[in-house]
Amino acid sequence: MHVLVTGAAGFIGFHLALRLLEQGTRVVGIDNLNEYYDPVLKKDRLTLLEKDRNFSFLKLDCADREGMASLFSRESFDIVVHLAAQAGVRYSVHNPFVYADANILGFLSILEGCRYGGLPHLVFASTSSVYGANTKLPFSVHDSVDHPISLYAATKKANELMAHSYASLYNLPCTGLRFFTVYGPWGRPDMALFKFTKAILEDTPIDIYNYGKMKRDFTFIDDIIEGICRIMMIQPKPNFSWDGDNPDPATSTAPYRIYNIGGSNPVELMHFIDVLEKTLAKKAKKNLLPLQMGDVVATSADARDLETVTGFLPAIPIEEGIQRFVEWYRSYYRV
Repeated sequence: MHVLVTGAAGFIGFHLALRLLEQGTRVVGIDNLNEYYDPVLKKDRLTLLEKDRNFSFLKLDCADREGMASLFSRESFDIVVHLAAQAGVRYSVHNPFVYADANILGFLSILEGCRYGGLPHLVFASTSSVYGANTKLPFSVHDSVDHPISLYAATKKANELMAHSYASLYNLPCTGLRFFTVYGPWGRPDMALFKFTKAILEDTPIDIYNYGKMKRDFTFIDDIIEGICRIMMIQPKPNFSWDGDNPDPATSTAPYRIYNIGGSNPVELMHFIDVLEKTLAKKAKKNLLPLQMGDVVATSADARDLETVTGFLPAIPIEEGIQRFVEWYRSYYRV
């Protein structure tokens, strides 16, 4: 296969490209290498990928319409996995226009390229943040998600709507994946596990929001990649029993599907920190703070649809996942 992975220097994009290359797939990776977090980490990921002759990299911003159009005119992809985005709930509060450029205009360029390229399947990243003000747990793809509480979530919900319009108008098969708090080796420095590990080892306090009364459906990166790889090979089909009088948000009369990828096993934040402390053999200094703007108190994935179509559910426990992250962190930073 010939696959385009956007955001290939990012956390999930890097791991996906690595897995595809191990399978003998030809991968084109693009990334704008922005400075939202340490670009050295991104470049080190790319260095590993570029050791494989089946990988080629292009520094390109998805919002660059001419550059993206040129890429799709030169290459004929079997599958596009769109993972490039401006991430971060709290960052979106202070930098809204960055999200409009990256997540809206960038995704539109992807859709246009897939449309004119006659792409067999577009897989794109969404997020559990789209559930917003929903409180019924676990979160189901069959529930409405019309009340985002951060601009980041709103842009990802917009991506789902944009994909559906292209699936409907142009018969472009689109699959959206709602990720739930992904963590693991080579992870993002702005995510909790990375920040907590760094702070504890440096003997500085960790910020714990909502006074620790949070739950997250932490999902280890290997489980995420397994889910993506399986979904890539399952082209979405129209749901011919779809009823416009009782519309199902997860399916359509168009070739369009939405899935949750999460462990369906939410973990209390304080327990997560306790496991990390035991792994590091060091106690954290805790700075308890109120709930931050845009944050939700709890997430939990109903991933039964994913299991039905792929036979797979994320299952790596946090004890194993945190251990593997800490081993990578100590090795990479020589701690």
